[in-house]
Amino acid sequence: MKIGFIGLGHMGSAMAANLVKAGHDVTVFNRSPEKRRALLELGAHEAGSVADACHGEVIITMLADDTAVADVALAKYGIVENLAKGAIHLSMSTISVALSKHLSETHARAGQRFVAAPVFGRPDAAAAAKLFIVAAGDPAAVEACKPLFDALGQKTYPISAEPAAANLVKLSGNFLLAAAIEALGEAMASIGGPTFSCSLPQSSRGRLTRPTVA
Repeated sequence: MKIGFIGLGHMGSAMAANLVKAGHDVTVFNRSPEKRRALLELGAHEAGSVADACHGEVIITMLADDTAVADVALAKYGIVENLAKGAIHLSMSTISVALSKHLSETHARAGQRFVAAPVFGRPDAAAAAKLFIVAAGDPAAVEACKPLFDALGQKTYPISAEPAAANLVKLSGNFLLAAAIEALGEAMASIGGPTFSCSLPQSSRGRLTRPTVA
């Protein structure tokens, strides 16, 4: 498939590399150009802007948070302005339910399709194509993304025709993992075991963003 990939952090770089290795025609964009070099050597194409990455059947975003995703998707010269009608924005980032709903509605008005497919797994799992993927969106769009999911993960769970459902599952899973770590710490403290700390960043609204998994 001809795809664009935006966001080349630890997770995104590994995922984009696996798509190239699987034979997909991948065009990558990242605001820090040095992060593109290894992928270009692997066979990916370079996009000079978000718009340049939007000429394929699918554009994948794997970015840090709501602000980063909204910036590339909704801003002037962003994904919505440049993606072809019928093409798919495949959002694999951990984002809020509210933003996922907004993206779904905005893409629909533009004649585009939106699939939310956040992942469970750390960068080593991403590199090994062993991610667990929770996918939601129009069933035909989710099915069209299946070759990409197969290249990225060991198991995909299609759960709903509503994209935001996948983001709710992802955030709930993150919360459960954080709660388990907290409970383990309390249990160890209560029996006089070794102590440890775990810092779990939160957004200004208190929404858990990225605890132990990406």
